[in-house]
Amino acid sequence: MPIFDIFKKKKPSSIKTTEGKEKKKEKKEKKDKMERAKKAEKPKEEVGKKIEEKVIEKPKKKEVKVAPLVLRSAHIAEKPTRLAEINQYVFKVYPSSSKTEIKRAIEEVYGVDVLKVRVIKIPRKRRRLGRMRGWRKGYKKAIVKIKEGQKIEILPR
Repeated sequence: MPIFDIFKKKKPSSIKTTEGKEKKKEKKEKKDKMERAKKAEKPKEEVGKKIEEKVIEKPKKKEVKVAPLVLRSAHIAEKPTRLAEINQYVFKVYPSSSKTEIKRAIEEVYGVDVLKVRVIKIPRKRRRLGRMRGWRKGYKKAIVKIKEGQKIEILPR
């Protein structure tokens, strides 16, 4: 049926594809010849020096700052102050952060060794003030245990 021939995929002509491939091969061969000629002209000593220079000039890895993306604030209340006596500290964290990210962030900011991280999700709660009803925000908090003898000063004195 000639009506449906419109929807059929057209096949590319074999003449065009072979010509394009031949041109690409020719260009590649020219580039290879040019590179060989350049290498032959340079003495071996100069080539070695440039390699040494490149090794020296490599940039150092950038340290990724995790803390601003993970930690919100220290959670200050009655229970967290008691937990601080046994080397456990409580922080409010962003909901998307994981235990390993929290550990890395606290080690980065406070310079302590983290032994254990426990995470608690506090759900949002319904609140009412007169006729107005609304919600108190939920959040995620992390209880972090650090190595004996180390301290985190949450409130500067």
